[in-house]
Amino acid sequence: MPSVFTRIIAGELPARFVWKDELCVAFLSANPLAPGHVLVVPRDEIDDWIDLPAPLLAHLMAASQAIGRALKQEFRPRKVGVALVGLEVPHVHVHLVPLQAIADLDFSRAEKDPAPAALDEACRRTRAALLRQGATAVPA
Repeated sequence: MPSVFTRIIAGELPARFVWKDELCVAFLSANPLAPGHVLVVPRDEIDDWIDLPAPLLAHLMAASQAIGRALKQEFRPRKVGVALVGLEVPHVHVHLVPLQAIADLDFSRAEKDPAPAALDEACRRTRAALLRQGATAVPA
């Protein structure tokens, strides 16, 4: 059975995309830890990051770095945290979280029912920051 991320990538489930290229996509978390929380996901459904081919892992990190720079510019966090956890969905995904404190990475504090307008605004701001940096993988 396809993962929820495979279904999002296929367009079967909605998501707020900030990045799409031939190897990966990135979209806002439906249950964000902070405004601008993004998931970077390979198009190939691979369960564990340690099983990623090295070139794909490098590509995910390069996309994550570009998106992280945009998040830092736009949301002004102290740091942009990176987490590869993978317990909740059996499909590799890199969490990028604008952080003010280490407690911001506490997944038990994820917002369960975020306002759609707030997610739309975070998506708009992230895309705009990526475009200002010259990113070409930003969907319209």
